[in-house]
Amino acid sequence: MIRKATATDSTSIANIYNHYIADTVITFEESEISLDDMGERIEKISQLGLPWLVAEDKGDVIGYAYASPWKERSAYRFSVEVTVYLARHLTTKGWGTKLYESLFHELEKLPVHSAIAGITLPNVASVALHEKFGMEKVAHFQEVGYKFEQWLDVGYWQVQLHEPTT
Repeated sequence: MIRKATATDSTSIANIYNHYIADTVITFEESEISLDDMGERIEKISQLGLPWLVAEDKGDVIGYAYASPWKERSAYRFSVEVTVYLARHLTTKGWGTKLYESLFHELEKLPVHSAIAGITLPNVASVALHEKFGMEKVAHFQEVGYKFEQWLDVGYWQVQLHEPTT
């Protein structure tokens, strides 16, 4: 089941995300985040009217996806950054596709023209997921992140959704 995230999901979401912080280079955050911080992030996205969704299986939150503002300047108001994370044991079970299907469906209802995703490279699975949704690589930044004693590249993928009514 895919549904909107609530504050009560903060624990599950933080647990999923903290694995990626502590054990992978997928995110460039280096310090695990607290449940309160995660709750604040969910609330901030919700207050902006953007979707934050969770995948739930047998009552457990097993993944999440959300859209956040691309940049703060007003001319970027029709662009969002999309993100998806799954519980570590479910990364090849189709839940990323289900979450993104729901997320992009929600974005179609909003005045969003462009969706952008940043991916630490290499990451074949994430690239494949984003390209499944029509996203195309538009940028590659070399050695812009440094985590776990290594320099990391980041690529950006983008898709145009629709012309928003202003």
